[in-house]
Amino acid sequence: MKLLLLHVDYIEFKAKQKTRVAEQVAEDMLAGRAEEALAAFVAVEKADEGNTKEVVRRAAEEIERVHSQVKAHRVVLYPYAHLSSSLAKPALAVEVLKRLEEELKARGYEVLRAPFGWYKAFELRCKGHPLSELSREISVGEEKKESLALKAEKKLKSEWYVLTPEGELIHAEHFDFSKHEGLRIFYEYETRGTRAVTEEPPHIKLMKEHELVDHEPGSDPGNLRWYPKGRLIKKLLERRVTQLMLDYGAMEVETPVMYDFAHPKLSRYLHRFPARQYVVISDDREYFLRFAACFGQYLMMHDMTISYKHLPLRLYELTHYSFRREQSGELAGLKRLRTFTMPDMHTLVKDMQQAKQEFLRQFELSMRWMQELGLEYEVAIRFVRDFYEQNREFAKKLAKLIGKPILIELWDQRFFYFVMKFEFSVNDAQRKAATLSTVQIDVENAERFDITYVDEHGERRHPLLLHASISGGIDRNLYALLEQAYLRAKRGEKPSLPTWLSPTQVRIIPVSEQHLAYAEQLLEYFKKRRVRADLDDQSETLQKRIRSAEKEWIPYIAVVGAREQEGGYLTVRVRSTGEQVKMTKEELASLVEEQNEGRPFERLSLPERLSQRPRFR
Repeated sequence: MKLLLLHVDYIEFKAKQKTRVAEQVAEDMLAGRAEEALAAFVAVEKADEGNTKEVVRRAAEEIERVHSQVKAHRVVLYPYAHLSSSLAKPALAVEVLKRLEEELKARGYEVLRAPFGWYKAFELRCKGHPLSELSREISVGEEKKESLALKAEKKLKSEWYVLTPEGELIHAEHFDFSKHEGLRIFYEYETRGTRAVTEEPPHIKLMKEHELVDHEPGSDPGNLRWYPKGRLIKKLLERRVTQLMLDYGAMEVETPVMYDFAHPKLSRYLHRFPARQYVVISDDREYFLRFAACFGQYLMMHDMTISYKHLPLRLYELTHYSFRREQSGELAGLKRLRTFTMPDMHTLVKDMQQAKQEFLRQFELSMRWMQELGLEYEVAIRFVRDFYEQNREFAKKLAKLIGKPILIELWDQRFFYFVMKFEFSVNDAQRKAATLSTVQIDVENAERFDITYVDEHGERRHPLLLHASISGGIDRNLYALLEQAYLRAKRGEKPSLPTWLSPTQVRIIPVSEQHLAYAEQLLEYFKKRRVRADLDDQSETLQKRIRSAEKEWIPYIAVVGAREQEGGYLTVRVRSTGEQVKMTKEELASLVEEQNEGRPFERLSLPERLSQRPRFR
């Protein structure tokens, strides 16, 4: 079934002429009008014929979900064959539409249904908000691809607590959040929030204004196009997290992006991982596009010869293409995508003691990552209750390390393959949270994939596994940076990116054309010092060019005029402090180099002269 859902100020229709498959209806059904309505244009398809009851149920649920988000007053069902080229038999389509009408009424909705098989004149006025035009595809076949873990996640029951740095465990309902607003937002989102997007997040406007990233209308939703400045930031983040992983002792590998549904070990694992898959057909076999690097690394580990002397053993891959077919109503710019870049590391350890040692080290690495990006973040640690009771002191050690209260979620049962995981999450302008860094202690998959090592006595044993993404999704890191920059601006501060991630670190602005030659010499000097500099040689006023650089969040704006050229200095606007200072070119270059220290460097991937740059929007 195909659905086109429109939130409308009004819709009215009038049946004009019968077709040969026209439904016989009462006179009062031939015309109708509804105001403040959710108009559901419906095409019943051949694929629906085998399980109409399930199709009706799922269509009603989808209409109900959107109806609750847009706060419409009533529902209008409008048969619309043009949505599909594979239509069900007319008699069946009428039956499905009638049953859908009955199902919605049984759920308490006021429903107006237009007649099937008539040529109708209709008129409507659609509202102009992000959820006012949505398309949905209802397929009973999709249910088979939903993992057991996804189903379990929907039924998951847990209790929430707050663990203080002093080691006190307080039920979240009794904790005083008055001095911990960020933790309050995180807790409320985790317990009462929704992933559904009802308004455009601020970072979407920023990513477009700064020509970083944009939606790609020629692809599936949740697949984005990256412009040069955005690709530069993304590449720097990718290189930095890879650098950290290699320094930590991980071995970098590369694995395929698709795997066989029928593989005996993979098919069982799919049901333990809460994700929805893209399906690819090749030679009459079904493959799924990976949603993590787990599959390839597990199969690789299975084929390795491993000794206890090699443990802990770490494999790492930067998966430029990971795929999760997230529900369309949850897609939101860079926060939740269907194709994303995920740094993925798996660590083999011989026992739980070594697992906790690695968990702690990776916890500290994640703290370092968040600090390097300058992000404000909150922490949640999730345990199976029995495991928490056995490891209270370990939990206290983690809370003390963070130095602020953290959320603790306790599950009464283990639904997934892990007994414990942490999540570092950021809050955005819509009071929603998103996970970046995360690590899990996996107690199942080494055995499931028959991964073994040889112990001190020559015996084969199954290790434990840690899943880690020290940064989380690279795309989501840029979401976090932009959302928090927006929040700083709301507080009256200047929004910015860390200098090492700023596409342009120094903008050189000559006062007039006669100072252009000197500005070009400065540009060459900064290039040799590995500083990303560019030159605004456009024929605009000085003030307009300075304002333009401010809007681009350039960390250092260097103005060059006669006094500067004669005096051998630069007049520099420093974004982080708002000050205007005199600096030599050597001092400015050293300052930027200091802020780049230890981080990867990439040259500017745009023409250095602004007059030569195209616009990407």
